[in-house]
Amino acid sequence: MQVSQTTWRTSSKAAEGLSAMAASGPQWVLAFGNEDLLRSAQPELSKAFAGAVLMGCSTAGEISGDGVADDSLALTAVRWDSTCMQPAATDLKDMDDSFDAGVRLASGLPRDGLRAVVVIGQGVQINGSALILGLSHVLGADVPIVGGLAGDGAAFVRTVVLDHSGVSATRLVCAGLYGSDLQVSHGVYGGWSAFGPARRVTKARRNVLFTLDGEPALATYKRYLGEHAKDLPASGLLFPFSVVSAGGKEEGLLRTILGIDEAEGSITLAGDVQEGGYLRMMQAGTDALVNGAEQAAQGLKIQQSDGLALMVSCVGRKLVMGGRVDEEVEAVAAVVGTGPTLAGFYSYGEISPAHNGAQCLLHNQTMTITYFSESA
Repeated sequence: MQVSQTTWRTSSKAAEGLSAMAASGPQWVLAFGNEDLLRSAQPELSKAFAGAVLMGCSTAGEISGDGVADDSLALTAVRWDSTCMQPAATDLKDMDDSFDAGVRLASGLPRDGLRAVVVIGQGVQINGSALILGLSHVLGADVPIVGGLAGDGAAFVRTVVLDHSGVSATRLVCAGLYGSDLQVSHGVYGGWSAFGPARRVTKARRNVLFTLDGEPALATYKRYLGEHAKDLPASGLLFPFSVVSAGGKEEGLLRTILGIDEAEGSITLAGDVQEGGYLRMMQAGTDALVNGAEQAAQGLKIQQSDGLALMVSCVGRKLVMGGRVDEEVEAVAAVVGTGPTLAGFYSYGEISPAHNGAQCLLHNQTMTITYFSESA
């Protein structure tokens, strides 16, 4: 397995150096950056890597071996020794199409020998939980699904996905990985702490939360945010919800606020919540989030040191850490060592199995790491 990587800051540099990366004959190319750079680079990327699976998206920040960058184009090319890949793509009609879009994506992948699936979706008009349910409905519970939802800085206005067909605001792409030598492990951790009591979800429809303990959810949420309430929905990234079991136990699953409806008093979340369940507000500081990233890395099972560590973290973590955001990437690098290549992006939703189990979930406000390698 061979991994190469480069980062460009301006569109005029985007096409330079592609021939050297292409010469290694990569089968998988990941491109993360802002929309303008993705659009300017896509034709050259498709030409240079015509035989590879090309996938990428806009972000809330790009992760590479150099750390975290904004408004750049981070390109990572992977040449497998024996692993094979099969791409699939579909267009998302609207948020209600999310489950069916997952079914369409999964149906485009051959099942024989499928070891893992990497998926990238647009990030603002999608129900990430429903997308995963659709994928899992076809693939079953034993195939790990990883990836994330595209970002748009902290604007939550427009996100795009890239593949060989172009750059699109409605596209969803995935790649199936096949081969007995492929090794995949996962690490997931948050680092947020709870404040306030757990409140019962008394009315919700999929990812729209209407009432908590019988009161309008938005009014309850604003009461806890205090002066931060005036900056909603953006300030909601700093105060996600934690999903709590009926017994009061934190389930390790967070939900980010995507939008609010003042007239309905509702909150739109990045993933589904269940009526009858419980939610608790969360907050965090930089040190706790960095420690969370370190614990995510410690959950990996690294057998070969020349692999790819695909990191998908949440824009909310980036906003909390501010100028110290590189520290969570540095914490991961300190755990995995100098052999693996780090690549990824800050997202509007992270897709990963829960810890090292096969059950795939939509995570919010977490650092998720998937380590890809091949046995010797």
